[in-house]
Amino acid sequence: MASRHSGLQKEVLALYRRALRMAHSKPSAVRQNFDLFVRYTFRTRASAVSSRDVAAIEHLLRHGRRQVEMYEDNKVRNCFVSKEMLEWGQRHKGQTLDNTRSV
Repeated sequence: MASRHSGLQKEVLALYRRALRMAHSKPSAVRQNFDLFVRYTFRTRASAVSSRDVAAIEHLLRHGRRQVEMYEDNKVRNCFVSKEMLEWGQRHKGQTLDNTRSV
């Protein structure tokens, strides 16, 4: 049976999907950088915040929306990917937010 998501969970998932759509709208040469940036950012921030800390989650949602809006601009051609992000990406290759997170 499928579990039902709260309103806050739906907002987080919607922002994640929007960010991934933004990453896939970028030129193919830099798409991988944006994809890694999105996945790394969501994963590290999700692990740093308790699922019961609604105020912190709402703050991260507001911040994330502003950041995605900025990156959606066609003038943004690339994003910074640190060595730490690349190493994280190698360890988590092929994993998505849904199949690695325990509820």
